[in-house]
Amino acid sequence: MTETQESLRCPQCSSERLYKDGLRYLKNGLTIQRWLCRKCGYRFTQPHRKSSDAFQHVQKVQRQILNSPEALISNCQGSNEAQSRAPIAKKAVQTLVEVETRIEKWAAGATGKTVESKTTQRLIEFAWWMKKRGYADETIRCNASALKILTERGADLNSPESVREVIAKQKWSGNRRKNVINAYTVFLKMHGSTWDKPKCTVEQKIPFIPTEQEINALIARAGKKLAAFLQLLKETAMRAGEAVRLEWTDIDFERRIITLNKPEKRSNPRMWRVSNELMAMLKNLPKSNQKVFGDATYNTFKQTFQRTRKRLAHTLQNPRLEKITLHTFRHWKATMLYHQTKDPYYVKQFLGHKTLKNTEIYITVERTIFGEYSDEFSVKVATKPDEIKALLETGFEYVCQKDDLMFFRKRR
Repeated sequence: MTETQESLRCPQCSSERLYKDGLRYLKNGLTIQRWLCRKCGYRFTQPHRKSSDAFQHVQKVQRQILNSPEALISNCQGSNEAQSRAPIAKKAVQTLVEVETRIEKWAAGATGKTVESKTTQRLIEFAWWMKKRGYADETIRCNASALKILTERGADLNSPESVREVIAKQKWSGNRRKNVINAYTVFLKMHGSTWDKPKCTVEQKIPFIPTEQEINALIARAGKKLAAFLQLLKETAMRAGEAVRLEWTDIDFERRIITLNKPEKRSNPRMWRVSNELMAMLKNLPKSNQKVFGDATYNTFKQTFQRTRKRLAHTLQNPRLEKITLHTFRHWKATMLYHQTKDPYYVKQFLGHKTLKNTEIYITVERTIFGEYSDEFSVKVATKPDEIKALLETGFEYVCQKDDLMFFRKRR
């Protein structure tokens, strides 16, 4: 016990058994040591040598919840002056309760409802009902999100007419409108009812196809994990949701093969042989999780990618970069692949499409992008398997064979 502590006694019980209980900071910049009596729980502050007695503050710490009304009131019963402040303490308690109530409401979603609200319970029941019937996790998430947006914008899920009115007021795209309508249709199916769905026309749009230089610039600007994620999308044309679920057991590092056995949208499973560059990027990722990208979700990558894209677009003064999304990598790969092979069935298999109809859009895009180029070609000749492989990987297409020589060409 220090000399200073020996000279102090508890004002309540005169005990010298004291704990230091932090510092009290005064308005004049000075500090005062707080003390806590180990015997009776009395807490008080040591007056500073240059301060007046007005700085001394005494407070008793009871063995109860400190912010309860009983604790605050009992702490005010040490003197007549303190007793006169008891009504003020009661009012402070009421204010504290109101603040805590507002915080709880904010934590529940700033909607004025608790987490166990009826709407939230219904959405949880809806998600579980879809899960039991085999719906994909991403479909469940999208449908639950659509219903949540409807309720937030004033729709009564018990009234199809109310839902129709809310949908009619929204300035959604055709695809977004269709997804919300389908989500509510599934919700009614859960309750054994149907509705007269509003008409919805989905206009097919030509996807935006960036240049390879723009894609490479985004990958180079991204962090280690996001860069590996984007390079994976570029080489395999995976959907972002498929890439998020990729596991280490799906990668054969020795033969540079990636296998996808959990495709989205009922697509076919696929396999790809990828570059050494992508293999090196994946090897640098931590293997602390069964999944290649750990616990990162689709929304995590989406938000990180959007921030990276925005910064790069501002740095390079290239607004075209703002049009690139995670799904754009799939569009780009499909278009480039058809340009290199001119084989729509191969592109269909590469993308995992069930029908060729979904692949035809890339034929139109390729003809539009590369149709204006001249018919001049670069011609290469190869005899060894390694030479042939290198030419095919760089976009050359096979033309013919003569005198043990294989001729390849690529449009300039």
